[in-house]
Amino acid sequence: METRKGIFAGDNPFEIARAWLAEAEGTEINDPNAIALSTVDPSGLPNVRMVLLKEIADDAFVFFTNYESQKGVEIEASGKAAFVLHWKSLQRQVRVRGPVVRESSAASDAYYASRALGSRIGAWASKQSRPLASKAALMEAAAKEGLKHGLNPKRPDFWGGYRIVPLEIEFWAAGEFRLHDRFQWRRAEIDAPWGIQRLNP
Repeated sequence: METRKGIFAGDNPFEIARAWLAEAEGTEINDPNAIALSTVDPSGLPNVRMVLLKEIADDAFVFFTNYESQKGVEIEASGKAAFVLHWKSLQRQVRVRGPVVRESSAASDAYYASRALGSRIGAWASKQSRPLASKAALMEAAAKEGLKHGLNPKRPDFWGGYRIVPLEIEFWAAGEFRLHDRFQWRRAEIDAPWGIQRLNP
């Protein structure tokens, strides 16, 4: 196969993804780490929503959420997810598919503690994805949780991180006349070596 050059060059897909994200942080107006996260319900019907990617680790992509939300319930049931990172300013995207495991309690505690107080209280107040009578009811719940937990709330047991450990990572960059560049990194299992191939646009 031809040698990968320029923005596609490198021997580690996580390092390439980190480099692309770092570049996007200087060009995207809002949330360069926003991903469209896809899960499936028990019938196989997909769901997709935007969440914030909080870390590209050496072996996984990490985000945080309510484990009892729809995405959390579907991840716990299937153990799999996929996402796409898209940067309009750079005309690039990264696609990821793979199994999902929970982040460690220590890492989830550390990230939770780094959030603004209002966001920490909000995690307690929101029964994410479930019916809500009104915005006023949510604000009332937040006020009650604020009084209950004070200025240093602990992380709820139902809230924490997920690690997507990819079996596939695809790097895409726009080309003239829609002759885009696509390179797919793929492995049969987590400990297997990566295979890399160029894909048709």
